[in-house]
Amino acid sequence: MGKVAQEKTRTRRHANRLPAEKRISDIMMAARQVFTERGYDDALISEIAERAGVVEGSIYRFFTNKRDLLVKVVESWYEEMLEEDRTQFAAVRGTWNQIRFVVLQHLYSIRREPALSRLVFQKLRSEPNYRESRVFQLNQSYTHRIIDIVRAGVAAGEFRADVSPSLVRDLIFGGVEHRTWAFLRNEGDFDPVALADDLTNIVCRALAVSVEEPSGRVDAATRRLEQVAERLERLAGERKA
Repeated sequence: MGKVAQEKTRTRRHANRLPAEKRISDIMMAARQVFTERGYDDALISEIAERAGVVEGSIYRFFTNKRDLLVKVVESWYEEMLEEDRTQFAAVRGTWNQIRFVVLQHLYSIRREPALSRLVFQKLRSEPNYRESRVFQLNQSYTHRIIDIVRAGVAAGEFRADVSPSLVRDLIFGGVEHRTWAFLRNEGDFDPVALADDLTNIVCRALAVSVEEPSGRVDAATRRLEQVAERLERLAGERKA
């Protein structure tokens, strides 16, 4: 038996001795590395298997195909971020600080994992059944904290009673996506701290209760949110200049 064949035999025997949970963990870790380095289209199951120290057939025992493996990797990523944020967020006090924390953590996650962010935007979110997927559900949980913060701000009298918490969430995460897209395309950069401060200031000022405008006027709140969107567009242009 040649050296290569012997090595493959040892790898197969070693893989067979590993608990299923360990093999799944190793496969997902290797898949995350390969997807990050090569993207989805150029990622090879054979390379993932080699890095995980398993035979290629083992992957198909636990995952339907390459797409299923990508979905599981992204789900695991979201679960990591949710757990990390949950622990740290508990110590954050004050509405402004809480919004800034969520925005800054999101910006840091994009900077740490630009490849995974691109795969979510380009590969998974564009699929017809995305809204029925667990990735969508995890993303809703991930972004819902902004809704909770805004509702608490309204209840405390800090924010206007006529604002839409879901609109604020969409405004924030849409603004982040708009401002970081050049970075994800390897065509620019961004400062997470400065951008988090700018977004938080703009949003909080737009939502703050004003003595000049009664909190019950929906049209005034709509105008203020439109002004926020316009300022975000101007800010994006200034940052690119």
